[in-house]
Amino acid sequence: QVQLVESGGGLVQAGGSLRLSCAVSGLTFSLYGMGWFRQAPGKEREFVAAISMSGSTDYADSVKGRFTISRDNAKNTVYLQMNSLKPEDTAIYYCAASRGLQVRVTNRAADFGSWGQGTQVTVSS
Repeated sequence: QVQLVESGGGLVQAGGSLRLSCAVSGLTFSLYGMGWFRQAPGKEREFVAAISMSGSTDYADSVKGRFTISRDNAKNTVYLQMNSLKPEDTAIYYCAASRGLQVRVTNRAADFGSWGQGTQVTVSS
């Protein structure tokens, strides 16, 4: 079965950095698109970043220039480097794998079929 396990969340001051990792098993990682989504208390889940099997990336406007998504196919892991963090970045961050082979990058949650349990990121002001 497919498993996605996020790590790297925590408490950081505004302006600081964190790197999230998502270890994936149960699928041929290199053929799948990967994404990061987040959900803040009282808000709907929102797209953060995505990377296709070919390495194309997409970012939410709110994180462009601050966050970087990357993947290591040898380690079956996707990363989210978060710099210049703001209090409004506080949320549970979820890793997701696409429903199938994904050549073109997508930011639609419906295109992702497997999800991790999430990791909490808290940014203090």
